[in-house]
Amino acid sequence: MLTSIAERIMYCLTGKTPNSVGPSDTSETSDGFDFLEVKPGRILRIRHILPSRSGGGEEDEEKEEVKNSGRGLIHCKRRITVYRNGQLVIENLGATLRSEILHCRNGNSEPAGTLEVERNESAGGKESDLPPGRRRKRKPKKVLQVDCQRRVTSCKGTHSDVVLFFIHGVGGSLDIWKEQLDFFSKLGYEVVAPDLVGHGSSAAPQIGAAYTFYALAEDMRCVFKRYGKKRNILVGHSYGVSFCTFLAHEFPDLVHKVVMINGGGPTALEPSLCSIFNMPTCVLHCLSPCLAWSFLKAGFARQGAKEKQLLREGNAFNVSSFVLRAMMSGQYWPEGDEVYHAELTVPVLLVHGMHDKFVPLDEDQRMAEILLVSFLKIIEEGSHMVMLECPETVNTLLHEFFLWEPEAQNTSTEEAVNE
Repeated sequence: MLTSIAERIMYCLTGKTPNSVGPSDTSETSDGFDFLEVKPGRILRIRHILPSRSGGGEEDEEKEEVKNSGRGLIHCKRRITVYRNGQLVIENLGATLRSEILHCRNGNSEPAGTLEVERNESAGGKESDLPPGRRRKRKPKKVLQVDCQRRVTSCKGTHSDVVLFFIHGVGGSLDIWKEQLDFFSKLGYEVVAPDLVGHGSSAAPQIGAAYTFYALAEDMRCVFKRYGKKRNILVGHSYGVSFCTFLAHEFPDLVHKVVMINGGGPTALEPSLCSIFNMPTCVLHCLSPCLAWSFLKAGFARQGAKEKQLLREGNAFNVSSFVLRAMMSGQYWPEGDEVYHAELTVPVLLVHGMHDKFVPLDEDQRMAEILLVSFLKIIEEGSHMVMLECPETVNTLLHEFFLWEPEAQNTSTEEAVNE
């Protein structure tokens, strides 16, 4: 057993292939880390904290569910229409729970209603400019109906069926979640945080195909199936938000809530052709000090000794030039467009650092408009690495969202609206 663990650790450090280990095999170490082999030779380091719970917890859960049996039920009903000119129309039907945009500065909230968005303007001008009597009836390209009910309940650390997943982005590692993992594990939550392949202490294959979105998404699917329970909450940062969205689509009955931290807008992923990361690996290696300085400049609201120390402790932006180049060029996910996000019925909390230079605020605002049930919280003093800069604020926001559950809907009101 010790020999097997040592071989796995040496593989993560040197890149040498272990002898023979079956897929999805897991080894545990004494320091609280698991090494999960999702494919032969593709090993991920995972921080898995399973807190001890006192007896009687399951009985308390059953009593609480009976007590709140009429609460937390959301009727998700909307019609999504895509026209041939690129126009997207989202109609929220019935008495659904509307999205809210929450801002730290004034605390005001505004409901997001039916959306009608021109994704691509037609060459002959907008049809809406014509008089009402002369407007042509447009034939939609695609019409999607979302009609289901979700039960969204409070998730406490004492609930044995709740697991929190934390997924980092490009250049990060599970260590950037240190404050969140410590905070929520002490509250009694079971937490899981993987290192993406090529990051932290996970395996780093020297082949570009290992870092495509679909390859990484399959890794996260294996992690989710290995550790997931009845109610799972996904927390993603930057690129990690895309994997949370993917899992929420793949496992709609198991994903209870989602948190998106500086994840950007609901657009399909496509690598940029004019990016600096298209340069040869040797050139990127020579530019790595400049890239690290640029990341510090853009990733933090302030660039002092504290922020540099946070980068070192979080093991962030500490990947090889090859992995960095392969990750950026592998961000191709055409399915993840606005329609894909509009179909999500899971409640989403969006957290945005006001000083983020990677993700503009209007992108997260756009995401809040597209999603059916979402809350956008803006942290004034935060930037892209807001979970490192403002851990107390982020932890409080996340915990409040975990404990949130919608009020019972008024059935008579819903029937009146439908009529």
